[in-house]
Amino acid sequence: MVVLDLQTNKREEFIDITTLIEAELSKLGKLGGVGTVFIPHTTAAVTINENTDPYVIDDVLHRLKKLVPLDGSYAHSEGNSDAHIKASLVGPSVTFIIEDGRVRLGRWQGLFFCEFDGPRRRRIWIKFM
Repeated sequence: MVVLDLQTNKREEFIDITTLIEAELSKLGKLGGVGTVFIPHTTAAVTINENTDPYVIDDVLHRLKKLVPLDGSYAHSEGNSDAHIKASLVGPSVTFIIEDGRVRLGRWQGLFFCEFDGPRRRRIWIKFM
């Protein structure tokens, strides 16, 4: 398993981690197979989405904020209940195909780390098979 550290900069942001994952593939000389990215945090997630037009990610973040507002009537007292809910909606892991030493994604896709309670120091767990 590969463990990457990531520093996030905002309370909510999507960070394209595709090149980080491919750099790890290159180090290992991994040419083909399957990979999984897992986020071991309850207020962060990972997803695959468009990485060409930044407005897509802006739209996703905007809609998540509307669906799950920061200042809802939550029982959890730490002030980050919205982040827990958003992380649950997006999910803690994604699986992808590895081909010719690269992450095999659609033309407009990228792998994104999703921060919902930053800025924080985060971990990304990656398993290549």
